[in-house]
Amino acid sequence: MLILIQVFVLNNIRLGGFINPYFYVLFILILPFEIPNWFLLVLAFSLGFFIDLFSNTLGMHSSATVFMAFLRPYILKLISPREGYEKETYPQLKYYGANWFVRYASILILSHHLFLFYIEVSSFSNFLATLTRVLLSSIFTFILVIISQYFFSRNKK
Repeated sequence: MLILIQVFVLNNIRLGGFINPYFYVLFILILPFEIPNWFLLVLAFSLGFFIDLFSNTLGMHSSATVFMAFLRPYILKLISPREGYEKETYPQLKYYGANWFVRYASILILSHHLFLFYIEVSSFSNFLATLTRVLLSSIFTFILVIISQYFFSRNKK
């Protein structure tokens, strides 16, 4: 579902040439804590591959999504609660609150976007323009992720 939303709706949104929302990263963000790292990387590659396939981007999304998935366990460990993560919970806003989720999602979304946009331009010559794209796209993607968290947590209660 996220692939279809990304490919048919969000890939067609380019606000001022600086905002490109990549909502599909939500899939990696909300996977269970217990998922084996190798399987997380395989899922990330598959997700990125399908986005690349429909977007004709030659591995850029695959590599950025794998990079994000690679960082995920380290970020989860870095921001884990003192008592650790509870069994049968997911890295979602409804389980760990807004403060935790904002840190978690913003770090991973920003990492994904930095990797993706700098691979896309393949240089640092337009560093500030690319950084502006990264920040604006990250903010817009983050807003979509937060809205989805409130929407889905409301329906499941």
